[in-house]
Amino acid sequence: MDKDDGAFLTIGELARELGVAQHILRYWESRFPQLRPLQRSGNRRYYRPRDVEIARQINRLLNVEGFTVRGAQRALADARKARQATEPTPDLAAAAPAAVDGKGQGELPIDPPRPRVEAVGPSDLSVLIARLTAIRRNLQEALEPEG
Repeated sequence: MDKDDGAFLTIGELARELGVAQHILRYWESRFPQLRPLQRSGNRRYYRPRDVEIARQINRLLNVEGFTVRGAQRALADARKARQATEPTPDLAAAAPAAVDGKGQGELPIDPPRPRVEAVGPSDLSVLIARLTAIRRNLQEALEPEG
């Protein structure tokens, strides 16, 4: 029985897919901080789609392209830096109205992008304070008993 795309994989399923032993995946977790599966009761590992993609990249670098562990670490770090350099920094003022609608309802992304933190000016702080105030108000309204 195949799983749907986007389904979490167990360590055994991912190990079979990549053709490596389970202890190799656990070793990679200790050497590559990007690879962090969910761990549930009994330390059972569940690999999210992003973790699966990272594991595939690590496997390709180590077992196909012949990188050392240190070389693969550097390659992944360089790729991450290149990706961050090309991604635009999100505009918090533009994102604020889209995050929460007038009824206190809204959709929050599961893994929101993490903008690089740089010097924050007074106008940035006022936008953040306004967003946090709106979020607090919406939470208070949602938690108030009806009646």
